[in-house]
Amino acid sequence: MTVPLSGPDRLTLLLGSETYWTARAMREQGSRFYRALGEALEAADLGNRRLIYAAWTDAIWDFYERGLRLEAEEGGSGEG
Repeated sequence: MTVPLSGPDRLTLLLGSETYWTARAMREQGSRFYRALGEALEAADLGNRRLIYAAWTDAIWDFYERGLRLEAEEGGSGEG
């Protein structure tokens, strides 16, 4: 059984993760707002990614998990 991660733990994991799959899930599966946020996330430098992740941790976490599923479906052959 896995223990759900808290907000600070999620933020730490998001900051250390590959951005591509999360941003892709946001662009492909999100509303217009989240599609735009996914574009911003992919274009952001580390400081701005930290701001995006910190402001929207719970919402982005959902797309992070969706991105993990996309990556698994495609065999992890995504961009870096």
